[in-house]
Amino acid sequence: MSFEDVLLAGLARDGGLYVPEYWPQMTHDDIRALAGLPYHEVAFRVMWPFIGRCLSEDDFGELLGESYRGFDHTAVAPLIQLGPNTWLLELFHGPTLSFKDYALQMVGRLFDVVLKRRGENNKITIVGATSGDTGSAAIEACRDRDAIEVFMLHPKDRVSDVQRRQMTTVLSPNVHNIAIEGTFDDCQELVKQLFNDIEFRDQANLSAVNSINWARIMAQISYYFYVAVSIGAPERHMTFAVPTGNFGNIFAGYAAREMGLPVDKLVIGSNQNDILTRYIQTGEMKIETVHATLSPSMDIQISSNFERLLFEYYDRDGAAVADVMEQFKKTGSVNFGQDRWKRMTSLFAAHAIDDEQTKAVIRSTFKNTGELLDPHTAVGLAAGIANHEHSTSALVSIATAHAAKFPAAVEDATGVIPALPESLAGLHEREERYTVMPNNVDTLREHMKDQIAKRASV
Repeated sequence: MSFEDVLLAGLARDGGLYVPEYWPQMTHDDIRALAGLPYHEVAFRVMWPFIGRCLSEDDFGELLGESYRGFDHTAVAPLIQLGPNTWLLELFHGPTLSFKDYALQMVGRLFDVVLKRRGENNKITIVGATSGDTGSAAIEACRDRDAIEVFMLHPKDRVSDVQRRQMTTVLSPNVHNIAIEGTFDDCQELVKQLFNDIEFRDQANLSAVNSINWARIMAQISYYFYVAVSIGAPERHMTFAVPTGNFGNIFAGYAAREMGLPVDKLVIGSNQNDILTRYIQTGEMKIETVHATLSPSMDIQISSNFERLLFEYYDRDGAAVADVMEQFKKTGSVNFGQDRWKRMTSLFAAHAIDDEQTKAVIRSTFKNTGELLDPHTAVGLAAGIANHEHSTSALVSIATAHAAKFPAAVEDATGVIPALPESLAGLHEREERYTVMPNNVDTLREHMKDQIAKRASV
């Protein structure tokens, strides 16, 4: 399929995920040439090989310039030094204060361009599940667009107050927020069931903005190259520590390595929902109860994008991956084989901490550096420090959200209430609009049909 078709489809019709046929290669000279370029130009050079004939070079360059113009830091993705050979990449300078903006500001514009080119009657219905940040970033990118309806599912009472309000106070007529009585995994499963209903999928022209959509992953590869050249790549090797829930962000780091970036280690940071850490440490992946934590975007058991990694380690045998994931779904436990596990652990490390340890990391980092971390970033930083060999590579920990999105946890740890940026002033006084629904795909489908019909009649 073309990039354009993959963008609009999101999830494959058989329930699988799209990946590129091959990984484009960047030589050391190509990587050196990125040094000193503004963020949007680095993003252009990294993503252009994936785009194909979807856009001209000039149009894609202009789209990227627009995508990152509204970020509140001139560097777009600034780098902060926390200690000797230890760095923090701040990915919260977009309009909704999370790393999801770095992909979705671009993806929303791509949807608009492709749909307009296809004609007036081409419209899509975006349905997504969010554990906190994807929802607000997707809504911000797609609000008020005539060719797009957005239905965003979040687990009721399992996202922070700020995260919820960033979604539910957007009153644009094409935005429909739904609070599901369940967990994020339940929300994600509902989305998959809707996509697997081919009749409804075609009728509503479903598309996805979750990281199941390849365009999301593609855009996230860019900041790995951007930060690496800022601190000396390709001569200097990297260790990236990533707070990990749905595995999309860290898989983008894997993709950057496959494209030629010198990455020695990718470190998975887990909270109490530590299924990925347990797998890396034991070789067995086993589903357990989802626990509500201070880092709700990581309160996940089934990580969609882990399938993309399995595809690589199963030597790109899609049928084999489908079989083993079906086994996992039926039994709740799976072993991918000793050889595969050893190969994975030669690149991936993992570390888990609980809520009290998370607050301790926030507290000590603030005391030692003056930096306020959100709980997710604290989890990632702890994992990175626990798995960093200073002599071989630079440690870059990914800061995935602004501390102000989780004020209660940050205040509890430091005594400081992080202030919301001016763009979100008055958030707690704004009107909210959302629908509470049971964890039932038939009820959800009928609600969506009803809302789509109402909008079509306006």
